[in-house]
Amino acid sequence: MDYEIIDRETVYDGFFQVSRFTLRHALFAGGTSETLVRERFERGDAVGVLLYDPWEDQVVLVEQFRVGAIDTGFDPWLLETVAGIVEPGESPEQVARREAMEEAACEFGELEPICRYLVSPGGTSQSVQLFCAPVDSRDLRLDGHGHPDEGEDIRLQILSADAAIALVETGGIEAAMPIIALQWLALNRDHLQSRWRAAPRAPYNGPG
Repeated sequence: MDYEIIDRETVYDGFFQVSRFTLRHALFAGGTSETLVRERFERGDAVGVLLYDPWEDQVVLVEQFRVGAIDTGFDPWLLETVAGIVEPGESPEQVARREAMEEAACEFGELEPICRYLVSPGGTSQSVQLFCAPVDSRDLRLDGHGHPDEGEDIRLQILSADAAIALVETGGIEAAMPIIALQWLALNRDHLQSRWRAAPRAPYNGPG
């Protein structure tokens, strides 16, 4: 299978970018498609990390306002995993640790890869690298996270793993990243507990 990009141009360049592709691609039945014009939303690749306390069997989620949920029928204050955009020169692991400090004021030990996936390949190039990490959830500050100068207003929700997984089952969590992460946790929780509980609790760094 092959494709040919005839032309590529940036048609919008603001906080995000939009690219327009003129292309042709191979067809399953043989031959080549007609010339197609498609726009693609350029969001930048992201990293998410599900903060899981294996000693208390709790997850740490973040709650914040999301403009994408307006006019969709969803409440725009969403429960999500810690997440952020990969900046030039950053590794996914560095993004995970930076965002954990910015959004939850905490540090963690090892990172357990969950998966890497395309968010919505019909219209955007964005991919997400998703991790799980052990964290000490005791005494975490619940309010006042994020960067107010960037319009961020984030608070933490610390839930038992059972309660968080139940929210996925009942539709109480509506964003793709935490749904994927919590479904993965439901399958791997026993393994994580047996491995991570033997180690010292991950350090808590205090207000960030």
